[in-house]
Amino acid sequence: MPTHASADSSPLDDAPTAQPVVIVGAGPVGLITALGLISHGIPVVVLEDDAELSRQTKAGTVLTRTLEVLHRYDALTPVLRESMRIDEIGDIERSTGDARFSVRTDTLAADTRFPFVINIPQNALEEQLYGELRSRVPDAVRLRHRVVGFDQHADSVTLQIESPGGTYEMEARYVLACDGGRSTIRSLLGIPVEGKTLEVRYMLVDLKVDLDVDNPRDYPYLAYFSDPQEWMILVRQPHCWRFLFPLPQDETEPTLEELREKALHFIGDVDKVDVVGTNIYSVHLRMAQRWREDRVFLMGDAAHLITPMWALGLNTGVLDASNMAWRLAWVLRGWADPGLLDAYEREQSIVASSGSAQMAELARAAMEGSDDGVRTRADWGHAMTRTLLGVRLDVNGTGEWSMSPDSEEPSPIRVGDRIPDGTVFGPEGGHVYVHDLAADSFVALTFTDARRRPTLPAPTTPGLKHWIVSRWDAPHDSGLRGRSLFDPGDAYRDRLGVSNDTVVLVRPDGHVAAILPRDNSVERVYRSIVRPGSLRGDDDSGNGTEEE
Repeated sequence: MPTHASADSSPLDDAPTAQPVVIVGAGPVGLITALGLISHGIPVVVLEDDAELSRQTKAGTVLTRTLEVLHRYDALTPVLRESMRIDEIGDIERSTGDARFSVRTDTLAADTRFPFVINIPQNALEEQLYGELRSRVPDAVRLRHRVVGFDQHADSVTLQIESPGGTYEMEARYVLACDGGRSTIRSLLGIPVEGKTLEVRYMLVDLKVDLDVDNPRDYPYLAYFSDPQEWMILVRQPHCWRFLFPLPQDETEPTLEELREKALHFIGDVDKVDVVGTNIYSVHLRMAQRWREDRVFLMGDAAHLITPMWALGLNTGVLDASNMAWRLAWVLRGWADPGLLDAYEREQSIVASSGSAQMAELARAAMEGSDDGVRTRADWGHAMTRTLLGVRLDVNGTGEWSMSPDSEEPSPIRVGDRIPDGTVFGPEGGHVYVHDLAADSFVALTFTDARRRPTLPAPTTPGLKHWIVSRWDAPHDSGLRGRSLFDPGDAYRDRLGVSNDTVVLVRPDGHVAAILPRDNSVERVYRSIVRPGSLRGDDDSGNGTEEE
């Protein structure tokens, strides 16, 4: 679990509003968003139409950036316990069986404490997230509760809900629609969806087959077999092997025997193979025309349906959850104006529509052999891209964003980058991960010489912490010992590529909000972010009440 540093913290003085944030949909994005809000102290209610969680296996690979989000919300341990960890993503020529390319995630060991991706069936992932949520708030999820209408007001939303006990109304501060590609909330808002559904379906087959001992193949646990006629993806799940391949729209669903023969066509003869589960789903590249109407927001598949190539479907939705949870928390705690919520759609929609969607199409083309542009040598930049660690958000509204680093090796950080999750040494001597410092706060990291007694602002601004980072341990008589982080040899500063006397302001989602000279007012910059359009003077403390 994250170790939240206590020094220079801003406690939650303002009790969260009694009205909850209502999340519609108990899929992975809805559950992760709920865990994120709860980790920030915000009450939530999750409404789910169905009587139980989905039993469909669906998505099977969770990328590194999602692992970091789950860790930030204290929800990673049970997920890892049920998963297969993977340090190689393979690319194999189906006709020859030759490996042509691999993404090695171990090259990211200096950038994340999770230099791997995991395979876990989506239904197993949901089960673990649901259990973690119920352990913290037993009545947070309400199954068989369907939203049939809502009315928006100046400071709340009134939901009309059908349940086994009858129809009732609920007041919500905000509503987050995480109810999938056929979103009821999106339909009630009348928001159009633009894009296309591909003239192909994907067939998913789970097989019990021994490819480890009796029929060893030594395939990577996640392998893409490319072929112009019929490509295939092989995924090692915790208890079986998963095969995914295209199924033309006009082709009937294969019989179990046909599926068995198709698997053997790819993997060769084995002594025994049993089909244990199947699923067919359509393939979309569709985006909601807008993601917000007043106090109602679209997230995940309700906002964007993306071809699940390179695991970009579910994992792109988790980026929505990562971006939204801290924004709502800051507003509901009274630390930010509602204008802070405006940037959610600006930042995330471009990632989905012009980032993940285009990457998924390139991946599909490469699998069909029509575009080799996505295949480069296995290097740091490609690993950052395939794990979603390389996403740079447009945090300043300048149009500067990226889905993949433009360098082949670690380069200096830029505004909008996810800051590397490196380690320094805390006041008590132990390792401190930088992402943990920002798990529930903006963090201003001042890289300077601790011997010179640099000044830090008083820890009075809610939602903002200050730390000195220095290769010189803070002297005990400096008054800075409890607010200083030791960086031997300037190793972390060198990784960031910043000069001495620089301040790096990090958001609670781990993205860099600003890079400033030390003599600039980081507090003023922070206030310009959380209270956009209403920057007052440098003497403003940043205190406020909800939505004032």
